[in-house]
Amino acid sequence: QVHLVESGGGLVQAGGSLRLSCAASGRTFSRYAMGWFRQAPGKEREFVAAIVWNTNIVYYSDSVKGRFTISRDNAKTTVYLQMNSLKPEDTAVYYCAARSTYFTGSYSLVKEYDAWGQGTQVTVSS
Repeated sequence: QVHLVESGGGLVQAGGSLRLSCAASGRTFSRYAMGWFRQAPGKEREFVAAIVWNTNIVYYSDSVKGRFTISRDNAKTTVYLQMNSLKPEDTAVYYCAARSTYFTGSYSLVKEYDAWGQGTQVTVSS
């Protein structure tokens, strides 16, 4: 059973930065890819970024490209999301997700991930 725990959320002014962390643990945790999604009140969960663990290939949604950076620490089995130039529309609960097996689908789809964290709130004030 994979266990994902996010941290690093909070309240920040527009233009500011936050760094989210997602620590992964589990008895037999293997990961092919990890991603970040977010969900604002009344909206569907949406893709933010993903990283393929062994190749370090990254993917971003158009709305965060150039402002957010996803990275990983192999030794700590931790994935990070550095968020710069934050905007009020970035306000949401941010979720970490993991996929354990190889696939050829889209990294932006919620259904492609088989483990999820509880989420961490990010609020950007104007």
